[in-house]
Amino acid sequence: MGDIGLLRSKLGIAAQVILSDSQQLNYFKGSLVENYVANALVSRGFECYYWESEGKAEVDFVIQTGGGECIPIEVKSSENVRSKSLNQYVMKYNPPYSIRISAKNFGFENEIKSIPHYACFCIS
Repeated sequence: MGDIGLLRSKLGIAAQVILSDSQQLNYFKGSLVENYVANALVSRGFECYYWESEGKAEVDFVIQTGGGECIPIEVKSSENVRSKSLNQYVMKYNPPYSIRISAKNFGFENEIKSIPHYACFCIS
């Protein structure tokens, strides 16, 4: 959905729940964060693609750089950043780097650029 606030409303989540640690939010948190990231990527001019490996692994987004390289983006709604799917994508396609968007701060380790949720609009 093009507006995260409208999505929240359509899902029946009260605005104050977003700022709390409510169990209701935990159920929808991943979907809300992925929608937020999709909106940020589209607003930066990216076409968002999805990767799946025979139903065993999936990467939330794959974008193409101006140089034609495909970059996988894994979105995590919290600080838990383990991702077998991203590892499988990297092993199969060997991208120059990967991006992980999560609640963690900026970083770069093991060819993975870590970007906090609030800064995903900076991806270029």
